[in-house]
Amino acid sequence: MNLRSNCRLRNTTFPYLSLAAVLWVPAFAPAVAQQAEASQALAGARQVFDGTMLPSVEVNTFSHSDTLFPVNIVKRGGAVRPFAYASEAEQAKVKKIHFQSQGQKFDLYDYLAFDRVAGLLILKDGKVAFEDYELGTSPETHWISFSMAKSISSTLVGAAIQQGLIASIDDPVTKYVAGLKGGVYDDVSVRNLLQMASGVQWDETYTDPRSDRRKLLDLQLAGKPGSIVAYMKKLPRAGAPGTIWNYSTGESFLVGALIEGATHKPLATYLSETLWSRLGMERDATWWLESTGGMGLAGSGLGATLRDYARFGEFVLHDGVIEHEGRQERVVPEGWFAEAGKAQMIGGKKVDYGYLWWPMEAGDPIHEGAFEAVGIFGQHMYINPREKLVIVVLSARPKPDADHSPVDDGDFFAAVARALQ
Repeated sequence: MNLRSNCRLRNTTFPYLSLAAVLWVPAFAPAVAQQAEASQALAGARQVFDGTMLPSVEVNTFSHSDTLFPVNIVKRGGAVRPFAYASEAEQAKVKKIHFQSQGQKFDLYDYLAFDRVAGLLILKDGKVAFEDYELGTSPETHWISFSMAKSISSTLVGAAIQQGLIASIDDPVTKYVAGLKGGVYDDVSVRNLLQMASGVQWDETYTDPRSDRRKLLDLQLAGKPGSIVAYMKKLPRAGAPGTIWNYSTGESFLVGALIEGATHKPLATYLSETLWSRLGMERDATWWLESTGGMGLAGSGLGATLRDYARFGEFVLHDGVIEHEGRQERVVPEGWFAEAGKAQMIGGKKVDYGYLWWPMEAGDPIHEGAFEAVGIFGQHMYINPREKLVIVVLSARPKPDADHSPVDDGDFFAAVARALQ
């Protein structure tokens, strides 16, 4: 029962309280108005990376990521590819999931609530087994990818190799990004870049204003063309290329410079022409830029709908082959995702990172061969080829680089996989 109907009931049942009821409503009106205003407010970029947003502001900001930085449009095209839906019995299996995580028992509803899930879509054998929208979102909501965009950018590198625009994954990055010549990236290969194994020193701490990631954010806010490549070029070296793994959003931004240098097209245009206009997407996407008309930011800032992220996941599940105009067409080299989604050997050590994708940690056999794209604040695109399973999770968790939930995403994904076997 809402506030208005509650007052009407009180006035009818207790006539002598009518004046009090009338006076009582205005007393709360300012608070109600402030709450409504907050639900429409947007955070600034520094607020986002500090994790200092009211929950309603966070949701509104993540739904309007194109307000944070300039964007290019990733155009869709052709007929929308509709999803088939799994049987009611299959869908019921998801709703009945129970599992353990970090020593506690949970179910589907715990996961949605504790992990502040805004959207969840599960595809099994290409059919929707579960689709849900929370926190005021809908199928039309564009939600920010954060670092899930890195994995999409990695896929575009694969496409450029397939097209012969990048001759070899072992080519030097400077062959395609002239602005990096004469600096710390001179001996770094495309493979090193995709593995985040350039050996270049980097601090990714989101909430520390002194970190490289926050200095990069300052450059994004300044919006000066060429500033990101110039900053990366002058960083110090921590080790030889291929010997040290260091997670770096700055490095992933250079992947955007690589793609644009190799294809001679804006990042968003290349994504549109290669995939977005050919996968039956429902809506255009948006992608952040370094500056108006500047370099696409490959490491973050793609905004798309839950269903369109899932369509991309299905493309990955099918090893980068799409059906176009009645024929099968390979977009990336055969076996690209098997390589991109597995752990790599860096400096003689196994590192649980692929080509801008995260392999699932060893331990649970249900995850064998599975990998995922991951973004801060709880964004996930889980791909399990053996189980023919895609799970996309869009979330609004409290902080960028800390998981405050007792429910581990991997444990939930494993429970879904087992329930749908």
